[in-house]
Amino acid sequence: MTAKTDGTGGIDGAAAHRGRWAFAALLGGNMVLAVGAPLVRLADTGPIATGFWRMAIALPFLALLGWRETGGRMPPRATIGVAMAAGLFFALDLAAWHLGIVRTKVANATLFGNCASLLLVLWGIFLARTLPRGWQAIAVLLAFAGAALLMGQSYELAPAYLAGDLFSLLAGVFYTFYVILMHRVRGGSGAWTTLGLSSAATLPVLLGTAVALGEAVMPGDWTPLVALALSSQVVGQGLLIWALPRFSPLVIGLALLVQPAIAALAGWLMFGERLSAIDVVGGLMVGAALVLIRLPSRR
Repeated sequence: MTAKTDGTGGIDGAAAHRGRWAFAALLGGNMVLAVGAPLVRLADTGPIATGFWRMAIALPFLALLGWRETGGRMPPRATIGVAMAAGLFFALDLAAWHLGIVRTKVANATLFGNCASLLLVLWGIFLARTLPRGWQAIAVLLAFAGAALLMGQSYELAPAYLAGDLFSLLAGVFYTFYVILMHRVRGGSGAWTTLGLSSAATLPVLLGTAVALGEAVMPGDWTPLVALALSSQVVGQGLLIWALPRFSPLVIGLALLVQPAIAALAGWLMFGERLSAIDVVGGLMVGAALVLIRLPSRR
């Protein structure tokens, strides 16, 4: 049974402690996902083939965890259908994102790929049938202003980047549908079961696309692929999917903005990419928004 949530993603009375762990899992999952991009760079396969191996290597672990979660019982057909539909959207997200990131600047790809944050916030407002007010409204404004500062300095609109920008924007739309469907199916099914089913559904799409585009599929070095599968798919997506039913789409959308902040920090630590004062301010604004979005649930 999942904890009861209010409109802000807050947790009622006795489940408040569990809610804090769930919020930590939501943030932690996004942090782990944010540092997957360097591993994609290090892989010696094509970009979409890298996505295929991320899923294929993770799937046995997810299947084992799902089997333990259900006691070996198959979930209902409706659950299987929705989870696999979510997986198709996730496969399209990965394919579009990887095609986009090699055709545009990283900042452009990050900006457009994170349109899922805005779309999920809008979806949350639609479900609530009311605009954010009070701390919620301030949190939304702070989060998107901070993200704009983080990415705005290095963003560059140019005809040469148009195809990559469009692929990245499309990836954000696909990821929005993935999160919405996983949010729905997780209300009545376990995290590992749904994640395993959705991951399995991505394999034919990613492999078929990689082969059709003539990418190098077989790796020479398995290390980046194994690290990517275990970190991004098992740990990152595992934490994210476990936390999904405990929060509203509005909170989930704001939490996704952790990714560009962590990606900027990882770029500085791993590749020496310079962080300006504006980048730091933007990151702090996103962090402040995530604190504020939790205030309405506190007594």
